[in-house]
Amino acid sequence: MKMKAAQISKPGGDFEIVEREVPEPGRGQVRVKVEACGVCHSDVFVKEGLWPGIQYPRVPGHEVAGVIDELGAEVIGWNKGQRVGVGWHGGQDNTCLECRRGHFLYCQNLAAIPDALSDAEAGPLLCAGVTTFNALRHSGAAPGSLVAVQGVGGLGHLAIQFGNKFGYKVAAIGRGPENSVLAKKLGASVYIDSQSSSAAQELQKLGGVQAILATAPNSKAMSELIDGLAPTGKFIVVGISPDPIAVTPLQLITGERAIQGSAVGTPTDSEDTMRFAELTFAELTCVRPTIETYRLEKADAAFSRMMSGKAEFRVVLTME
Repeated sequence: MKMKAAQISKPGGDFEIVEREVPEPGRGQVRVKVEACGVCHSDVFVKEGLWPGIQYPRVPGHEVAGVIDELGAEVIGWNKGQRVGVGWHGGQDNTCLECRRGHFLYCQNLAAIPDALSDAEAGPLLCAGVTTFNALRHSGAAPGSLVAVQGVGGLGHLAIQFGNKFGYKVAAIGRGPENSVLAKKLGASVYIDSQSSSAAQELQKLGGVQAILATAPNSKAMSELIDGLAPTGKFIVVGISPDPIAVTPLQLITGERAIQGSAVGTPTDSEDTMRFAELTFAELTCVRPTIETYRLEKADAAFSRMMSGKAEFRVVLTME
């Protein structure tokens, strides 16, 4: 058996579509036929060789949805300790995932996809989705609290939906007035244009926020929001930026504020995210990612689209 894969031969190289042999799974492993794989900003660490110790050729990708080969049971691959594409070859191939030296996932790393979700929808939920879902549900904010989401992009558009469904009053923070209609359609009660006013001051006019979820990879923009926290408020970082966040001790001491990072999650967290996303509450719509799909052969175009910042809002590679 042969499989197609979109691989990088060297740091900074283009995606190459190649064929590989399909090995057999070992003890405690399953082979997963990949149906869809989201293209995430985190893939740049593999694409550009920014992660220490990565060997090439390498197949990046970790927003992976598919079926257990020959069994037909829908699954999603995830391992908290090792990212697909970093710890092992990733999801941008059409037959299976490679775990360590074989193209497999260990059984304990799988999470069931609800029937209501397509593979293309499930992929982004297992990165952007579970990242924002976990950060918000562990933020300490109670239903009815004012919570802010910085960014209305790949992570932010899901965070706004989850925040709305959690019962928060969501203040969405974006750059420019054009995001206002979209943010409110996603469930935001308030939209703040950070280009026309101080977002922190606008948040304080609303009484301060219990939690700020920073999704856009811009450390300067994050730093400018810290003063928008209410007393005992928490600033949660999920957007990755190489630059430091600037904060003074007095900003944290005053009001006993806190800053923390939030990682992705475990397979159980993944299942929680997808089950929550499929639900419909009364007249409220369920949570879904907005996606643009590309065939595997268009991996370069898909990656470029994601990096351009113009995608609405998650880019997904499909095998058919």
